[in-house]
Amino acid sequence: MTDQPPLRVAVIDVDSGFLQVLGKRMERSGWEHRVLASPVPTSELVAMRVNAVVVNLAVLGPQAWEYLEAVCAELPGLGIVVCTGQSSVAQRVRGLRLGADDWMTKPCHPEEVIARVEAVVRRRRAADAAAAAEPVLSGELTIRADHFQAYVREHSLDLTRREFELIQLLSAAEGRVLEREEIYQRVWGYAMARGDRSVDVFVRLRQKLEKAPCGVAVHPHAHFGVGYQFAAEPADGEGRRRPVRPSASRRRW
Repeated sequence: MTDQPPLRVAVIDVDSGFLQVLGKRMERSGWEHRVLASPVPTSELVAMRVNAVVVNLAVLGPQAWEYLEAVCAELPGLGIVVCTGQSSVAQRVRGLRLGADDWMTKPCHPEEVIARVEAVVRRRRAADAAAAAEPVLSGELTIRADHFQAYVREHSLDLTRREFELIQLLSAAEGRVLEREEIYQRVWGYAMARGDRSVDVFVRLRQKLEKAPCGVAVHPHAHFGVGYQFAAEPADGEGRRRPVRPSASRRRW
């Protein structure tokens, strides 16, 4: 992991002794870490741009399982290491099936926590790299994560890095409407400020897509007051556009 940027880890716990020792060990490893005394919305975890979360379920109280499930479902790219007190086999199985990557029982050595987090992030990055190597086809649009670019019939759209991140995020949603706030958190990494028009980069993105030399319109649709949806509209035999379900038009090569 030496060629990777420093890890960012959030620790949800209130065990002062454990946090002090673990924090010092993370600092020696060059990691950035944030201690949270209580659960935070998933949007805040996105804004922190963390690679992994170490969570003590005892801190979460009655909402522990619901919160764990929400984080795992809404942030599939985030490494989750549960580090909590004594638990039953049924509880550990439940947590892992909800999406946790690893489960540790306290008391545990901070060195082992570090090693477990490293292993989880390493697996995540390997999976992301493998997925990025596969071009994604949406209609006549080919999205190449390895090039940070999109192509229509081999014609590059000359997207900026931000435009590419937007089109990649929307295409991965497979037809779901993404709220503007979620787009901000996932792409810009911070909460949307009132009156901020940064997401209007979609206007330029749509113009580039519509100018592409092909008979297929693939572009983000704006849903007033909600957000954006990615859709492909192939032309019919008479040259008119007919909408198709994005989930049906998107596949991996």
